[in-house]
Amino acid sequence: MTKPAEPGAIKEIAEELSQNNYLFRGLDVAELSEVLATGEVTPQKLYSGRSVYTAFRPDTSIASLYVVSNGGPVILRSAPLDRIIAITYPGSCFGMRNLALGYGRVSRSFPSLVEAYKTTDAIEIDLDIIKTLHAENETFRDRYDYLFELREKFQYHLLNCSTHPPQAVAALLRGLIYQERSLLNQPQADGIYVFDLPIDIIAHVAQLNHRTVEQVLKGMRKQGLLLPPQNDDSSDDIVRVCDPEGLKEVYSATRDKVSWWPLR
Repeated sequence: MTKPAEPGAIKEIAEELSQNNYLFRGLDVAELSEVLATGEVTPQKLYSGRSVYTAFRPDTSIASLYVVSNGGPVILRSAPLDRIIAITYPGSCFGMRNLALGYGRVSRSFPSLVEAYKTTDAIEIDLDIIKTLHAENETFRDRYDYLFELREKFQYHLLNCSTHPPQAVAALLRGLIYQERSLLNQPQADGIYVFDLPIDIIAHVAQLNHRTVEQVLKGMRKQGLLLPPQNDDSSDDIVRVCDPEGLKEVYSATRDKVSWWPLR
């Protein structure tokens, strides 16, 4: 069983949160340490294929916010269609829509499985700590509330995407670009957006088969929208977006205007 962080580790966790996570970025480390010390803060190792919790259960809330510090992504798999409707990378959080706080009191959907798609390091922060920060720190409160807006906008991209494969994949990539840019996680220093994005995730988001996704990614690379795999990639699943504006044109195009897609 995972144990809460020792008092001596709280300052180290506060420094990490203040430097690397959207919700806590720039907060005073000493003040944040004091608040974190009032409850349980538990580093967690989330393993692939194991559920973290089931979201949106009727009349049920969870007791902690999860802060993703490394690895992942963590996905939300909607039960009715087995469709992935949320993707969380390091630098962000998940669980807020199931906390009895803010919009989490009324934000509900169909019961859906939350799981780490790949091994993920996360920090589980007790609800009482989040309540204190939400009540006392305006910056934290504004960012916390904004996470709900980003979730809605991400789902908007997915639910309004075309059924045509290039546009469907482009809709996911545009949603991720908007999300990670808003969280100040991307782009990289060279302007490239880099995502650990397995073909299986793309298929479950866009409702396409794996072979079709492979062909779309291949076409996007030929068109210069994506970069080819790099020798220093940490995973075979890395997707590098080098032309976000060109991707936006694909996202908004009708099927006939995507001249490079061979299937009419």
